Amino acid sequence: MVIDMSNRIPENVVEDIRTSNDIVDVVGEYVQLKKKSRNYFGLCPFHGEKTPSFSVSPDKQIFHCFGCGKGGNVLTFVREIEGVSFQEAVQMLAEKSGHQIPQSPNEEGTEASGQNQEIQNLYEAHEWLTKLYHHLLRHTKEGKDGMEYLQERELTQETIDTFQLGYAPNSKDFTLKFLQNKGFHPQTMVKGGLLSYNEDNGEYGDRFRGRIIFPIRNHQGKTVGFAGRSVHGQDPKYLNSPETELFHKGKLLFNFDLARSEIRRQGEVVLFEGQMDVISAYQAGIKHGIATLGTAITDAQAKLLRRYVEKVIICYDSDDAGVDASYKAANLLHKAGCDVRVANIPDGKDPDEYIHKHGSEAFRNHVLDSSATYMGFIIKYLRRGFNLHHEGDRIRYIEKVLDEVAKIDKPVERDYYLRELASEHDLSLEVLEKEITDRRKKQGREKDNNASTSYTNYKVDKPKEAKLLPAYHNAERHLIYYMMQDAAIAEKVQDTVGGAFNLNEHQVIVTYLYAYYEEGHPPNPGQFIEQLPDPNMKSLVTEIAMMKLQPDISDQEIQDYIRVITAKKSEKDNITSLEKQQKEAERQKDPVKAAQIAMEILKLKQSLKSN
Repeated sequence: MVIDMSNRIPENVVEDIRTSNDIVDVVGEYVQLKKKSRNYFGLCPFHGEKTPSFSVSPDKQIFHCFGCGKGGNVLTFVREIEGVSFQEAVQMLAEKSGHQIPQSPNEEGTEASGQNQEIQNLYEAHEWLTKLYHHLLRHTKEGKDGMEYLQERELTQETIDTFQLGYAPNSKDFTLKFLQNKGFHPQTMVKGGLLSYNEDNGEYGDRFRGRIIFPIRNHQGKTVGFAGRSVHGQDPKYLNSPETELFHKGKLLFNFDLARSEIRRQGEVVLFEGQMDVISAYQAGIKHGIATLGTAITDAQAKLLRRYVEKVIICYDSDDAGVDASYKAANLLHKAGCDVRVANIPDGKDPDEYIHKHGSEAFRNHVLDSSATYMGFIIKYLRRGFNLHHEGDRIRYIEKVLDEVAKIDKPVERDYYLRELASEHDLSLEVLEKEITDRRKKQGREKDNNASTSYTNYKVDKPKEAKLLPAYHNAERHLIYYMMQDAAIAEKVQDTVGGAFNLNEHQVIVTYLYAYYEEGHPPNPGQFIEQLPDPNMKSLVTEIAMMKLQPDISDQEIQDYIRVITAKKSEKDNITSLEKQQKEAERQKDPVKAAQIAMEILKLKQSLKSN
């Protein structure tokens, strides 16, 4: 009866891999978790929220979001968060726990497996090229130009090795021949962004030739693309991999895989503009830096960062373009719920230049630790374009600042900036407060938020008020909860109730649960969930398994639950019987009897609703 979801992966191997990967550790790689009582809580990665409603149970090895309802075990989580198949999720967890998955000799050559093989080939090709380019840079004369450039940038051998920096020879077919010798088809490599194709002459060529290579890894540490920097004056100066099955520049962040643990430890992340800024900072001991990939930060990247950390320090170049980019990034990150700070680098320098000239300590103390708050930066940014010595410009500037201050929900923070504005421009605080009140009414922000949505207090959302369920509904859920904890209880219920639960979804769940125990499995909600074929069913079972009930239940309580369930079943059966009698009375043209039966049915249905 239990569906084999493993699809060629033996069930015992799947279960061994699942139990070897603690769900708190796995989820913790994607979500900032904090312990509260027996469970861990964080921001749900599957829907937008600013306070945590996402719970992880280390005892039951399952997760559940009280906001969106998603839930399951560690395999469910990996499938959902990564958007991968069951087999891919098992493979990813196997790599974490060091398991080898036995290969089936009878794999079918379906279109889906062909696509998976192509993706696997691209991963392998990227890995081969990462090693090749790094070797060429470090150990061959072909990499001399690239090595000289990096040494001029004062990068050490250790740093070059850490980031696996490399060099692609200035040859049109060196990489092509290498990949062909490894058995990779050029057409697939073009789709993967590793080779180029000239439609005019029908020839394949090396995409990154004559460039220093910066491997771009996903958060699992696998190379999925490259950024190339020319050293011989080619255009463009910087060349990234194109969008491919593996490389999505709007979702990836440079160095995120190496920085992730340090981000958690520091409780903050530094957002740079370019790879060299990240690498220089890393070499200087600032190891929680990341960068976007040649584009402005996206909504997906902002949400990714918010899941991991609250405080984001934007550290872009201090020229006009960098300040404009900081403004856009600050707004997007603030909207995502981050505590945004914006660093200012003196003398119009970029982070890499500043670190080389002044050192890591000065960069940490005078740039990162001195960064402006979000609102402080916004107010300063708004000054641009205004001549504050001119009365008209000064008034327009103050109006713009008031528009921004009105958006602040905390009265203390609003008061601080209003007093600063009143003092700087010799204005009446009362007048400014009235302006703010008027603006907040127009913005629909009349209520103050005295409770902190702060970046220091970590609160768990109260679950949304649940709709009161009928007694029989609760009885069925509670009984399923205890049936998942104890096979003996499940056997007792099977003997007395069987599958005759009142709700269809509960009937399906207990049918799978009976089959699960019949196959000799131990009581384990996390393992049982994997037997269920439907995602909605998995979420419901997870919700039931996460209920806060007493750990033990008496025989009398079990009997009480069974009595409530069977009584309700009996009432439903009575209604069904009466409805048949009503139809028969109508067929025999006896309206009085039909009306009497209809009244009985109505009373029973009202009783059903109230119970």
